[in-house]
Amino acid sequence: MPGDPTRLRADAQENRDRILAAARTLLAERGTDVGMRDIARRAHVGPATLYRRFPTKQAVLDEVFGEELRACREIVVEGCADPDPWHGFTSVVERLTARNARTRASVDALTAASAADGTLAEHRRELLRMVSRLADRARRAGRLRPDFRVDDLVLVLLAGRGLAAVGPQDRDAAARRFARLAIDAFRAGRRAESG
Repeated sequence: MPGDPTRLRADAQENRDRILAAARTLLAERGTDVGMRDIARRAHVGPATLYRRFPTKQAVLDEVFGEELRACREIVVEGCADPDPWHGFTSVVERLTARNARTRASVDALTAASAADGTLAEHRRELLRMVSRLADRARRAGRLRPDFRVDDLVLVLLAGRGLAAVGPQDRDAAARRFARLAIDAFRAGRRAESG
């Protein structure tokens, strides 16, 4: 039936799903530099359909970043729940680094300046506060270097973007090695560098 509103809603949902899948893929590959036309082309929808569903690039980013922040939050919540704060902290570093190696959107979700205000920004700040509290527990347990700041973890995640240059077959191993090196640098007893 041509005027069936259920059919229209199903088509609209299908277009939305394709747009978000395309955006996730492109953000994972290229980060926030992706353009709206690239997303429309990858989703096999016209620009008008894209803009009807997501009027701005920020609207697409907010949706994808929201998904990434939820995934990152799960990692951090599980790390915080670990009774051993050092083990919880290292688990967070390892798992965020592995996620970062698979998709650039994870780090962009945690660090994007374009989302400095709003609900996503508050989720991001809360996530970083949780990591900071976990780090405080690990520091008090004598396992984390005393000069650690949560910005140090963000810096490691930003540096880990380079993992995307490693071939897909070697990326997981490279991410594990990178995480181990970072954890070793965060360990108490390391000589603090000024700066």
